[in-house]
Amino acid sequence: MDILIQQLINGVTVGSVYALVALGYTMVYGIIGLINFAHGDVVMVGAMVATTLVAVFLGADPGSTSAWLAVMGALLLSIPVCMALGWTAERFAYRPLRRAPRLAALITAIGVSIIIQNIAMMVWGRNYLSFPHIIEPNIFQLGGARISMLQIIIILSATAIMAGLLLVVHRTRLGTAMRATAQNREVAGLMGVNINTVISAAFLIGSALAAVAGVMVTTYYGVAQYTMGFMLGLKAFTAAVLGGIGNLGGAMLGGLLLGIIESLGAGYIGDLTNGVFGSNYQDVFSFIVLILVLVFRPSGLLGERVGDRA
Repeated sequence: MDILIQQLINGVTVGSVYALVALGYTMVYGIIGLINFAHGDVVMVGAMVATTLVAVFLGADPGSTSAWLAVMGALLLSIPVCMALGWTAERFAYRPLRRAPRLAALITAIGVSIIIQNIAMMVWGRNYLSFPHIIEPNIFQLGGARISMLQIIIILSATAIMAGLLLVVHRTRLGTAMRATAQNREVAGLMGVNINTVISAAFLIGSALAAVAGVMVTTYYGVAQYTMGFMLGLKAFTAAVLGGIGNLGGAMLGGLLLGIIESLGAGYIGDLTNGVFGSNYQDVFSFIVLILVLVFRPSGLLGERVGDRA
């Protein structure tokens, strides 16, 4: 039972990150029907920028107030970098292709992903960057399981951000414009909605969430590398599909479920296979989930509520 609780804690932690990234996928898809496969690389850039900045700010003792300030400073600076990257991709790569066949936009998204990866490789190199160990890993007992302060912060921060996004989408003029654009772009434009502004806002918000997720990932795992966005992006896309791509609540649910499934699989795969497979096969579960969802329920667990897409 203790192992189960521990795996659930780990799964919710990772799933919270998947949910934040999945929201970026589902917002863009809900509005313009584009699967932005470069979104995972925006997360990577956020992680790399934050790791570099924290190293620059280093001079803090582990667990000190200045250590947390270094992380917060890196986060606040990585967000505008990722937002600028997302806006640039939308303005110069995706906007000219809005009326083109979807395959053209999809191929372009893959090309943007490759470009971002190669630029990151030229800037930071091929090797892994280590996130400085400046945060004291305070551990709390939860039954027979253990949860760190960092895990608590990741879960609570992701929850607050997701709640804030729902308020923006359902309680603000921008959110109303986003939902109207998602339902029918042409009619929304005739009603006075600036379509370009709304779509750019979706990319900016999604990129900001990607920056936060990138900082969470590199802080949690302690490393960052220029290819890390590929697998993370695919898993977040799987989470969006699992919950129902185009549905904000579905992206959140899918991220949490995928994190839990992956964590439970990694924890029990050794026992289930008599040691033939180890926890290093945990990525397999994400793609098994993706295949099963596409085969048996392509619309996802919550379906796609067109009127509420954003």
